[in-house]
Amino acid sequence: MVDENQTAEEESQEESSEEAKSETSEEKSSDTQPQEESLFERSKALVERQEAANKKTEELLKKQEKFASEQMLAGRTMAGQQVERKEETAQEYSDRVMKNQK
Repeated sequence: MVDENQTAEEESQEESSEEAKSETSEEKSSDTQPQEESLFERSKALVERQEAANKKTEELLKKQEKFASEQMLAGRTMAGQQVERKEETAQEYSDRVMKNQK
């Protein structure tokens, strides 16, 4: 009778260990599935943010290029700057006056 009880106990322990193993393997597979999805979702969100940043950077670069080309074509402006006046000498003054009289 003792042997029968021991064998029944051993069988129940084996069954419970098999069930525990199957539960842990199911838990592992269920644990990895959400982690993989969350990793996928996070990487997808990062890619979308990077694409948006690249698009914004491209637009800013185009604006800078346009501004630089307009500045080059327009030349220098004197806006906000004081024009330095040169004092003319007596000789320059007399030459200027004499030219205007003719």
